[in-house]
Amino acid sequence: MDSEIDRAYDHCQRVARARAKNFYIAFRTLPREKRRAIYAIYAYCRLCDDAADEDAPDESKRRMLAEIRRGLSAALDGDAAGLAPEFRALSRTAADFAIPGDYFHRILAGVEADLVKTRFADFAELREYCYNVASVVGLACIEVFGYEDPRASDYAVDMGIALQLTNIIRDAREDAERDRIYIPQDEMARFGYAERDLMAGVVNDNFKRLMRFQAERARDYYERSRPLFALLSAESRTCPRVLHAAYRAILERIEASDYDVMSRRVGLSATEKFALAARLWVGGAASNLPVVRRFRR
Repeated sequence: MDSEIDRAYDHCQRVARARAKNFYIAFRTLPREKRRAIYAIYAYCRLCDDAADEDAPDESKRRMLAEIRRGLSAALDGDAAGLAPEFRALSRTAADFAIPGDYFHRILAGVEADLVKTRFADFAELREYCYNVASVVGLACIEVFGYEDPRASDYAVDMGIALQLTNIIRDAREDAERDRIYIPQDEMARFGYAERDLMAGVVNDNFKRLMRFQAERARDYYERSRPLFALLSAESRTCPRVLHAAYRAILERIEASDYDVMSRRVGLSATEKFALAARLWVGGAASNLPVVRRFRR
């Protein structure tokens, strides 16, 4: 591997280490080549998210996202010379692991949708959003992890939805402050909780029932996605298992707080994350399961 692509991957690792929080510890459980590929995917997703969340007028954000789209298209065409390191690393990763370019375009489209759609009529609309911003990331990642059974794709989709639903519950206050409400409108009406209450940070019985309903849905998606791990290359299983366990632990902590996500942001400490990763990593190594290969050069 030449020094230029090394530098591009090193940049992506620095982005992941600085920004990935729950994800970075999970990434570290992967073998080197796969780990670097996942850093590249994460850094690209971060680039998209930052452009959409920039404290700037929407028109400026659209220009930044259009620039990302041009860079992505060039990178996927194998013409990454002179582009930002995220694109150079992603170009190599997509080629090495035969990741469909449409995945990365869908991620960008999902992020861009935040500029025009800030309310969701029902769960069908929300699920499509979750698919684009989270499930498609999972589909790209399992190409790196390695699998043979096509059912892995369905489970990866479900896991992405589970993680994104947990984010939506946890970040309800922060999203409302940005005038983004991801909780389906029909469900808010069903539980008698108004948008103005969410904007004001009201935590009442109606809010708790509404959030319990959201949490139960997320739990269902966690359970649906659990068979994924056994279908992945043994050397890659710990990474998604750590993410699955960490986000499920956050959901359980939200439930234990009686759904008070308004007064503070619920999360895991660094010590808790390391302990979780260590336990699952050791457990995975002890299982001595056969390695399934789907790595292509």
